[in-house]
Amino acid sequence: MRVHVVSDVHGNSRDLAAAGTGADALLCLGDLVLFLDYADHSRGIFPDLFGTDNADALVELRTARRFEEARALGRRLWGELDATGASRESVIEGAVRRQYAELFAAFPTPTYATYGNVDIPRLWPEYAGEGVTVLDGQRVEIGGRVFGFVGGGLSTPMRTPYEISDEEFAAKVEAVGEVDVLCSHIPPEVPELCYDTVARRFERGSTALLHAIRTTRPRYALFGHVHQPLARRVRVGATECINVGHFNATGTPYVMEW
Repeated sequence: MRVHVVSDVHGNSRDLAAAGTGADALLCLGDLVLFLDYADHSRGIFPDLFGTDNADALVELRTARRFEEARALGRRLWGELDATGASRESVIEGAVRRQYAELFAAFPTPTYATYGNVDIPRLWPEYAGEGVTVLDGQRVEIGGRVFGFVGGGLSTPMRTPYEISDEEFAAKVEAVGEVDVLCSHIPPEVPELCYDTVARRFERGSTALLHAIRTTRPRYALFGHVHQPLARRVRVGATECINVGHFNATGTPYVMEW
């Protein structure tokens, strides 16, 4: 059995179309939408709307953890857009829909997918075709192994679209129960897995995931979210915890075989 796993696709539909080649199934751990590319500030919804100079400024403020100033910049720019008579929500949704149309069309059959923190779950049913199974707080058997999926992220100052409370996230982890492979968008709360060496900050990991790993002992825990982690692979007890990589940048899936 061969399974390919991707996360943090962020608009890379070209490489996504080939990500399932040679695999029996593709797993996607979320973050399909590209709002702003931190490596190339000219790419994404934000620079398309407000230009690269404003994208440069926003990245600089966020990287420096000057979140209130970043929000002030955003409020000013969105206010200027609102003044033209355009609806902020409709503009964003239209851009996201265009990305989803390309990305979901690129998924092979079968694909098993869960949401990232920048995704908009309510739109997924419109784009997930017959070969795409969306799972969140749910399990599926693939090749004799049980895979559990937990989507979304936890609340942060970034206020991305699909951030939920610790309690709601923990309930989904509990609903998944004992599995062979625990799949999530965000990592368990392990410092080496949560620290982004380029952004120079800790991303939020989940204590509920870490507790489940220690108590249910899956063979693997797979996740993404942290684009340049201090460590891509850490063993917690019997479990190999693996960041499957920043697919937007690498275009290469993580491969599992058994």
